[in-house]
Amino acid sequence: MVKVLIVDDDEHIRESLELYLKEKGYEVISASNGSMALFHFNHDKPKIIILDIRLPDMDGLEVLRRIKASNGKVQVAMITAFQDMETTITAMKLGACEYIHKPIDINELEMIIERMKETLFLNERYGELTEINGEYKVNNIIGKSNAMKEVFKIIGLVSESKTSILIQGESGTGKELIAKVIHNNSLFKNEPFIPINCSALPETLLESELFGHEKGAFTGAVSAKKGKFELAQNGTIFLDEIGEISSNVQVKLLRFLQDKEFERLGSERKTLSNARIIAATNRDLSGIVRVGKFREDLYFRLKVVTIDIPPLRERRSDIPHLVEYLLAKVNRELHRNVRKVPQNVMGRLMEYDWPGNVRELENVLIRAVLLAKGEVLLQDHITGSLKNVTTSVDEKISSALSLQEMEKKHILQILHLANWNRGRACEILQISRPTLRHKMKLYQIRNS
Repeated sequence: MVKVLIVDDDEHIRESLELYLKEKGYEVISASNGSMALFHFNHDKPKIIILDIRLPDMDGLEVLRRIKASNGKVQVAMITAFQDMETTITAMKLGACEYIHKPIDINELEMIIERMKETLFLNERYGELTEINGEYKVNNIIGKSNAMKEVFKIIGLVSESKTSILIQGESGTGKELIAKVIHNNSLFKNEPFIPINCSALPETLLESELFGHEKGAFTGAVSAKKGKFELAQNGTIFLDEIGEISSNVQVKLLRFLQDKEFERLGSERKTLSNARIIAATNRDLSGIVRVGKFREDLYFRLKVVTIDIPPLRERRSDIPHLVEYLLAKVNRELHRNVRKVPQNVMGRLMEYDWPGNVRELENVLIRAVLLAKGEVLLQDHITGSLKNVTTSVDEKISSALSLQEMEKKHILQILHLANWNRGRACEILQISRPTLRHKMKLYQIRNS
C-alpha cells in the first residue's frame, strides 16, 4: 500500500483529500504545517507527498528543499492557489514532479498520483530497466553494428595518410564527428581542425573564408585576412555540404587539391598549405555531377576514399548503446541523473525510424531528461518529440498489405532488445509463451 502525506493548513482540504485517497486504497497521513510535515516525512516515510506552498510556519518551498535533499526519490506534488510563474519554476527546479492549482480537480489529482505511482514503481524495478552507467567521452563514435564496424575499419586505414576523404550520409548521422575522429587519430592531431559549413556562406564570403583576401579585394575588406587553408597548415579542413559550393569555388578547390597552393582574393601571390580536406554531403553528389552542377574532376579528387554512414534506422541494434552514451552526456551537461530506461520506452525508441538520425535522438533525450521527475525515463517524456511521419497513399496501401511482415519485424526487434529472453519478450509484447512460439514458427524466426 502506497503511503501518502497531505500537507495543507486548510482543514477542509486535508479531510477531503484524506477521505478520497483512503477510499482509493492509499494509507494517508496529514499535516497542517511545515514542521509536522517534516516530522511525518522522517518518521512515517511516505512515498508521495501533496504539499501546499503557503504554510503558517515555513515556506512550502523550504519544506520541499529539505525533503528532496534527504530523499530525492520521494514524489512531491505542490499545491497553490496562486498562478505564480516564478514559484512554479522554483518548485520544479527544486524537484517537485507535479503542480496542482486550487480549487483542486479530483480527476486531475488522481491522474497526477497515478503518474507518481508509476515513477515509484519503475524506480523499484531495477531488474526490468536498462540502467545507464556509461561514461561520456567527448568525440566518441558509438556503434557495434556491422555497418559501423566497417566505418571504424576505414577510419583506421586512412587516419595517418593525407588522402582526401568524402563522407556521405543523411543529416544528423554524425559526419563532422567522423571527420574529427579521423583528424584526432592522424599524425597531425595537434594541428588545427577547422570545420566550414559551405551552405551557410554566400560565394564571396566562402572564398574569403577558405583562401583569405587582401585589403580592398572587395567592399568591406578593410584589411588583409588569412584564409582557413593558410591557418590550417598541416591540419584538417572539414567542408560540410560540399555539394553547395559555386563553380568558381570548385575551380579554386580543385587547383588546391592538385597543387597544394592557392591565392588570396585580390592577390596573385601563391600560398602553400599542406592541409587535408575532408568533405561531406547529405546529397547524392554523383547525381549532382551528372546534371552538370558539380565538376566531375573535383568529385573524383575528393572521393579518393569514401565513407558511407548508415542512417540510424538501418542500425537499430546501436540505439541502446547510443541512448546510454547520450544520456550520460545529457546528464552531465544538464546536471541531472536520469539513468533508467524502461523496456517499453527503449522498444519505442528502437521502433521509430529517426528521420533526423542521431541528432534527433539526442534532442529527444534532452527534452525527455528535462521533463523527467526522477531517475526514470517514461513513455510520456518521449512521445511528444517523435514526429508523425506522413506517408503517401501508395505507402499506406503497401503497409496495409504487409501487416504480417510488420508483425514479424516488431517481434524480431523485441527479441533483439530482450537478448532473446523469451519470457522478457512476452512481457513486452504482452502475449503468452505459446503465442510467441507460434509466431516464431509462423514467421520462421530463429536466433541465428
